[in-house]
Amino acid sequence: MSTELTERGVIPELRPGRWLALAVLVLAVLLVAVDATVLGLATPYLSEDLRPSSTQLLWIGDVYSFVIAGLLVSMGSLGDRVGRKKLLLCGSVAFGAVSVLNAYAGSPEMMIVARALLGVAGATLMPATLALIRNLFHDPRERSLAVGIWGATASAGAAVGPVVGGFLLEHFWWGSVFLINLPVMAVLVLVGVRLLPESRDPAPGPWDLLSVALSLVGVVAVVYAVKEAAAYGMRWDVAAAGAVGAGALLWFVRRQLTLPVPLLDMRLFRHRGFSGAVLADLLTILGLSGLIFFLSQFLQLVQGREPLEAGLAELPAAIGAVTAGLVAGTVARRFSVRAVVSGGLAAVGLALAALAWLETSTGYPVLGAALLVVGVGAGFSFTVTADVILSSVPKEQAGAASAVSETAYELGAALGIAVLGSIVTGVYRGFTVPAGAAGVTGEAHDSLGGAVESSAGLPAPVAAELLDSAREAFVEGLRSAAVLGASVLLVAAVAAWFLLRGQELADSAHEE
Repeated sequence: MSTELTERGVIPELRPGRWLALAVLVLAVLLVAVDATVLGLATPYLSEDLRPSSTQLLWIGDVYSFVIAGLLVSMGSLGDRVGRKKLLLCGSVAFGAVSVLNAYAGSPEMMIVARALLGVAGATLMPATLALIRNLFHDPRERSLAVGIWGATASAGAAVGPVVGGFLLEHFWWGSVFLINLPVMAVLVLVGVRLLPESRDPAPGPWDLLSVALSLVGVVAVVYAVKEAAAYGMRWDVAAAGAVGAGALLWFVRRQLTLPVPLLDMRLFRHRGFSGAVLADLLTILGLSGLIFFLSQFLQLVQGREPLEAGLAELPAAIGAVTAGLVAGTVARRFSVRAVVSGGLAAVGLALAALAWLETSTGYPVLGAALLVVGVGAGFSFTVTADVILSSVPKEQAGAASAVSETAYELGAALGIAVLGSIVTGVYRGFTVPAGAAGVTGEAHDSLGGAVESSAGLPAPVAAELLDSAREAFVEGLRSAAVLGASVLLVAAVAAWFLLRGQELADSAHEE
């Protein structure tokens, strides 16, 4: 190990090769983030091949994020116990293997199961990456830059997914969006074995399996209830799922407060800055992932763009996220943490609000500008809050704290697709099918992709009328979802201003 001098003293243990090790970690983050949105562009092709119902299509889209969100805390804690490097490499191998199962799924049910298993593997990767950064970079300014690169990759991955998916779909079949994981995971494992340091909590205590089960059941059941209630209204089974989920989460919290060595130290949430950062994380990604997922369909199915063109059209979000993420730490030190986070949330909210005036014929300059603003806002907010969360705990608890940050990320992604998607679907289903297309009512009402497919067998005038009506309904649903998303994010911007009051990023190792 080497040492370097700063203005305020000696910083110990600046590990050689730490930036190369960061590149390996970023590769894992990129892949998990891309997989959360890469399916958006493939949805029309997958719908044609597997013929899922609208509910199955939503589950295919968001069960990956549901399972990741439910297991992240458990996997972060497991990494603290067995070793973060070991968990990351084992998870990488599993992620590659399950990707093959996703690529060759032959039915909607098999696809949902395969996506859920991919979520299990993905849950091992994300908290381990951020926790290893905490142990690789002891200088807070270096760590801010490293977290900025990590955060920019996580935010940009959601926007890069459609570009990767677009390229693959233009040249291969929809399963190729999963097979691309294999070479990336092979590089990650081969390089990671040599470059990544092992780290763990020296006194971790036992891994409580009951807490693991409560965390998974609680998160999945609550998100399922929210999704179903938004799409179809409250039913007894939806209410029961919500009650079971809430009960499981309450039991989880109470159990953590009584265990000598908890899976998640709930006392972390007594720190106002920590809680505010977690809330901002969740809502930032909710807005970003929901927008990316539905704009992918809008650009293809409403405006008729090819997959690669649609993916490239979403690139401003990635550019904005990367640019903002790399400078977020410097800007937060220059101004304040709360100004950067609140400003980022407000920017995402205002960009979503602009989509309240979306039309089927809206030109790309408006969409591109909205995506750029969303990317910049998400890059600033998500990067700074990740740094706050990581700096708030001793490095021995880095895995658990990282898991909280990642749970907020994945829960935000799941809720963004589920809640906003349920609103889009609910409004869309109300459109009027023309008289000559009465025979395709069910399939056309299931999804916009179903309407496009159904129109192929109809007379040209009837098909055009059906598509016009379906596309207008989809855009109306998108406008409604944008208004709700904007409202939530603008309220969150105000909340973050107060919750993050006085929060600062550390300037030297002596402030850790």
